[in-house]
Amino acid sequence: MLCPSQSMELLLFCSFLLPLFFSYSEAGTVGVNYGRVANNLPPATKVVELLKSNDIGHVKLYDADPTVLRALAGTGIKVVVTIPNEILAATASRSGFAFAWVQRNVAAYYPSTQIEAIAVGNEVFVDTRNFTAFLIPAMQNVHAALSRLRLDSAVKVCSPIALTALQASYPPSAGSFRSDLAEPVMRPMLELLRTTGSYLMVNAYPFFAYEANADVISLDYALFRPNEGVVDSGNGLRYYSLLDAQIDAVFAAMSALKYDDIKIVISETGWPSKGDSNETGAGAANAAAYNGNLVRRVLSGNAGTPLRPQADLNVYVFALFNENQKPGPTSERNYGLFYPDEGKVYDIEFTLGGSNSGGGGLRWEEDRGRPKGGSKGSGSPPTLPQPSSSGTVRASSTGESWCVANAMVGKARLQAALDFACGEGGADCRPIQPGAACYEPDTVEAHAAYAFNSYYQRKGRAIGTCDFEGAAYLVSQTPKIGRCAFPSGA
Repeated sequence: MLCPSQSMELLLFCSFLLPLFFSYSEAGTVGVNYGRVANNLPPATKVVELLKSNDIGHVKLYDADPTVLRALAGTGIKVVVTIPNEILAATASRSGFAFAWVQRNVAAYYPSTQIEAIAVGNEVFVDTRNFTAFLIPAMQNVHAALSRLRLDSAVKVCSPIALTALQASYPPSAGSFRSDLAEPVMRPMLELLRTTGSYLMVNAYPFFAYEANADVISLDYALFRPNEGVVDSGNGLRYYSLLDAQIDAVFAAMSALKYDDIKIVISETGWPSKGDSNETGAGAANAAAYNGNLVRRVLSGNAGTPLRPQADLNVYVFALFNENQKPGPTSERNYGLFYPDEGKVYDIEFTLGGSNSGGGGLRWEEDRGRPKGGSKGSGSPPTLPQPSSSGTVRASSTGESWCVANAMVGKARLQAALDFACGEGGADCRPIQPGAACYEPDTVEAHAAYAFNSYYQRKGRAIGTCDFEGAAYLVSQTPKIGRCAFPSGA
């Protein structure tokens, strides 16, 4: 991970464990970055056991370490390996070097180790050593090597970019690539991705934008919590999440070059559990909220953005471990989901509640910034199964907690969950009736939040009672919508 530029314009909009990288019918997938800039991490064999015990199905590496690749053999875990920036020049200038690298680091392990992609460099445009000129030739040589080895259909070539590749990102609809990159680098890269059936990898960190602009950017907006949203003045779309705005700025930049058909994979995103005193927003509670809400959103099939509502995104959370030798501020050493002793840094559930295991799961229609018609209590929404006993972000066993609505799942989905909570679920919905204390604001989101919390509190805050197929999540601070304060007991 390399920090993006601190310019105000970029930061405003450029700037879940899981089964991590398991699939949910027609939904995106979530994986983890396995960085090793540390001197206290467990051996690769133990790390693989940790991945397996948490049903982590995809992992992204920052090299192609043979010990790690051998440990992953026979596990079925899908792997992305990386060609370090330091050898891009040799990879670009010597096709024989590229072929030998692929043969030694990919072909030698495949298919026992399920390598699915090669990341050629990482955030090359940010690297001060100026390897940009080598990137496209290196990617072309790597793909040619895969073709010679007849692995090109199974192993894709890509290269993670940072959001600093954007010249404009606010509003998202105005997204464009930097003039020094658009034609000489991004166009040929996108053409290669298109012709080879690959995808654009993007590293996106709402934390950076929030940290530098906490007086402008809402924390709820950064953490996928209920918020009023931000309207894109260019196209009228409403954004409820900073990550959506960042990714749509990249989609817009691709569209400007006529590459609307290229998929995006979020190759890095995360939130630090600890930071220096000036790193606003860093902390375990916010990290758990960001990653937990992200996981729930992706696995519930709502990872599309306002600009690309059907583009369920695959995501790699950064990172598997806290890495004690990473340079920079304290936050850089505290993005991990696990401590080196394999204990969790914070407690989030690894599975989506409800019908994750398949068989008749409810598939919700996407909303993603385009409100649909309908009012509360109208129509015949799909039947919502009662939440299962797994798959929520758990609250502290000693603190209070409340259940609120996830506005990003869309109004139709919230309406169905609201109907269930107020009907079969037995929530006390009298306060949200016309004229009652919590009727205003008269929105599906506000009413659903009150009903979900009533249901959750009446069920004794039992695990799984704040999920509603991804339409709800837990918070540890008292929510207040309008003038209505939420009770913390039944």
